[in-house]
Amino acid sequence: MTATILIIDDDEKLNERLGRYLRKFDFTVISADRPTEGLRLLGEERPDLVILDVMMPEMDGFEALQEMRSRGDVPVIMLTARGDVNDRIAGLELGADDYLPKPFEPRELVARIQTVLRRHRAGLEKEKHVERRFGALAVNLGSGTVTMAGESIPLTDLEFKILSVLVRNAGTAMDRDRLLDQVRGVEGDVFDRSIDVLVSRLRQKLGDDPKNPRYIKTVWGTGYMFIGERTL
Repeated sequence: MTATILIIDDDEKLNERLGRYLRKFDFTVISADRPTEGLRLLGEERPDLVILDVMMPEMDGFEALQEMRSRGDVPVIMLTARGDVNDRIAGLELGADDYLPKPFEPRELVARIQTVLRRHRAGLEKEKHVERRFGALAVNLGSGTVTMAGESIPLTDLEFKILSVLVRNAGTAMDRDRLLDQVRGVEGDVFDRSIDVLVSRLRQKLGDDPKNPRYIKTVWGTGYMFIGERTL
């Protein structure tokens, strides 16, 4: 099972040892010893799974996990030197996919990585067949197709990415930075102002009036929210 793994842990020696071990199982490994660096790599490298330590400078693993979950659903396995059950519960409640206390056997970590990746990929495969309908608008999150009253609406990769992020987070205001993180790397350089341009193009193609929106509402001072009433 090939995948890119991002390790975020302030123990550089552990990062090196764990990286060497994981590469034996055909994983591509990148690492960061600071949470801010890890979050930057998360946006740029788009790893398949993150191994995240709890006790770190700048921010702890729980804060870093919250930031990750605001950006997407990358699988996360948390590591901690503390065996406190409350930490484990807190991590799982915040959206961690698994939790492993230090010290741990590297082979056990590999087994957990493989299990989490299989479960996540099975979910993605299932989503390929998921079509979300909002009245006449149909958005197929897997195939990347969009139709209005049965008529195909051609979207660029960036336009569809923005629409899919908004649809997946319907009812939640998405600020421009979060949208920027989601589309960075899809098609060249994307800047903050580009989000407004992309949303404007989307609205035109969907026939959505920004003054009286059916689908994409401007949240002043923040960003945008998908408000379409789901029918399927």
